Amino acid sequence: YDELCLRGVLESRSRAGVFVKPPDDYSPPPERDLSAPAPHLNSLAVDHQARLASGDTYLSAVFVDPELLPHKQLSDCIRSVLSLPGLPTFYDALGYPPLRELIAARLCARGIRTSADEVLVTTGSQQARDVVSRALAPRCIAFENPIYRYARLLFEAHNLRLVPLDLDPFENIDFASWERDLASNRPGLMYAITSFQNPTGHSYSSHELERLLDLAQRLDFALLEDDWGSDMLSENDYRPSLRALGGENVLYVNSFTKKLLPSLRLGYVLCSRAAMPALLAAKRLATLGNATLMEAALAEFLDRGYYDTHLNRIQKALDERYHACLDALEELMPEGVRWTTPGGGPILWLSVPDSVNLQALAARMAEQNIRIELMPQAFVGRPHLHGFPIGYAFYPPDRLRSALECLSKELSRA
Repeated sequence: YDELCLRGVLESRSRAGVFVKPPDDYSPPPERDLSAPAPHLNSLAVDHQARLASGDTYLSAVFVDPELLPHKQLSDCIRSVLSLPGLPTFYDALGYPPLRELIAARLCARGIRTSADEVLVTTGSQQARDVVSRALAPRCIAFENPIYRYARLLFEAHNLRLVPLDLDPFENIDFASWERDLASNRPGLMYAITSFQNPTGHSYSSHELERLLDLAQRLDFALLEDDWGSDMLSENDYRPSLRALGGENVLYVNSFTKKLLPSLRLGYVLCSRAAMPALLAAKRLATLGNATLMEAALAEFLDRGYYDTHLNRIQKALDERYHACLDALEELMPEGVRWTTPGGGPILWLSVPDSVNLQALAARMAEQNIRIELMPQAFVGRPHLHGFPIGYAFYPPDRLRSALECLSKELSRA
């Protein structure tokens, strides 16, 4: 080593080491750019959280006021679960067994005959829709038009053929028209939001549910019921679910997300034992399994009775906000404006005269820091409704009324 150094064959590089010295006439080859090309991605959806956090009044919000959510009780349950000696090290792909038992017991109390081995816990209702979409063999799905837009985006992403069935929340469902569309397209499945349909607020009557079951039997298509809003019904306004009326072959989706804590992201799909292997395989393909810690915390929350207490609280609060919203609309809205009366829940549909330019209206409202959400992605084809949803669960009545006053003034000028 010393001899090589004396001969000038080696060179020392600070903080790098000792290297063989290149010849004086040596020129290093040009450096190659080894950075990988960027992937080509499609952006399909908007970010709700950015809008809700902006400080503006988001008049179409479907969420429940954070002040009404049980943050402390959930925190207590999470801390309690962390101290449990028996918390599983590995996940159960079906979901945390005690949580599935508690969900099944709650459903049985509502007249839905089931057991824990028919419950598949998911990351919110969107994953429930995802596993059904992945597993669906006839790649064709029918749904109400307008539809919850993230459901539509999901169905399109899975390359399902879409069969939109026009829904007008101001009229009875046109089952004759639905039957013609269903008979000519022969979908494998129909997706229906049966309580407080998003975005119209429509809830199916028992008669409408029975008509839908009759269509399914005669035309041989399966049913996927999204019952996300039923927990927001007051106790004196009980409505049976499609699953309770139609039996185990009705796939049933529900979620704790909007009613409990949006960031919790927990829901489930209920299916027959025969359908479970296909749905479980689809879930494994997407996530293998979900976070046992949060599932165990939710099980603790249900087991302590916190959820029922919480539901009673938000049902009363939403009833008050709903009626305050109706009173404000009745007092403030100009002639030609009408709205649905869903009887509760978080949203209704506001219909405005066709002469109103919705994009211009939204722009003028935005100048006053009030956002209304137009729904082009909720419709397949040209929209047959001219309006937008009004959410009354997210803000206290005085703030909502203030925003509706601004809306009324802008509509009067339109």
